[in-house]
Amino acid sequence: MGLSLIILLCSIFALWVTLDWKVRKTRKAFEKQLIKQGMAKKDAKRLSAHYSQMKNEIVSTFKGSLFRNRSWKN
Repeated sequence: MGLSLIILLCSIFALWVTLDWKVRKTRKAFEKQLIKQGMAKKDAKRLSAHYSQMKNEIVSTFKGSLFRNRSWKN
């Protein structure tokens, strides 16, 4: 059981790191594309910040579901 828990935690950590990396790459590409189309850099950064907000909402929903299910079983 301990080994399974360690594997699960490692998988969740890898998922979290991958999600952060992909969001960062997507934001930068989106900003570059907007700037290339003539948008101000400040505005492009403001728009691309929504990707990070969505990622944070996904992570918080996931965390909430873990804790909610855990307390439900007790």
